[in-house]
Amino acid sequence: MMTRVHTLMMLTTLLAFVGCQPAPRNLTRPGEALRPCPSTPNCVSTEAADRRHAIPSIPFGGTPEQAQAHARQALLAEPRTRVTLEAPGYLRAEARSRLFRFVDDVEVVVDGPARVIRFRSASRVGRGDMGVNRARMERFAARFRALDDPPEVSR
Repeated sequence: MMTRVHTLMMLTTLLAFVGCQPAPRNLTRPGEALRPCPSTPNCVSTEAADRRHAIPSIPFGGTPEQAQAHARQALLAEPRTRVTLEAPGYLRAEARSRLFRFVDDVEVVVDGPARVIRFRSASRVGRGDMGVNRARMERFAARFRALDDPPEVSR
């Protein structure tokens, strides 16, 4: 039977571990192709060919600079998300889970020549994510589309 002290020690250890999740070294650098998803189900990417990891890219209508501004705004609308690196055509962000503060890495590429937004979202630790990365990036895509294609004003 587990005592309260043991439970508290386990929770403290878990929270300490979660707080010390170093950034992965294999993230994309600005100008590079997005890295492939691992075999685990806790990643989605517009570059993935398999159904479990694939998610569609988002076409944009304005300039690449406008698309990047809209992508940044759409990312920051997600709770507990902060942009950690921004370069022309590239955004990197960290999104934290509410309860245990797990970190997911989000990368967004504004592909000017192809006129699409490509992206990848992956958990730093663990195997599963209960669909969190996919849901986040679907919300991101919906927010981006709303910003990139504002409704016409009747005159």
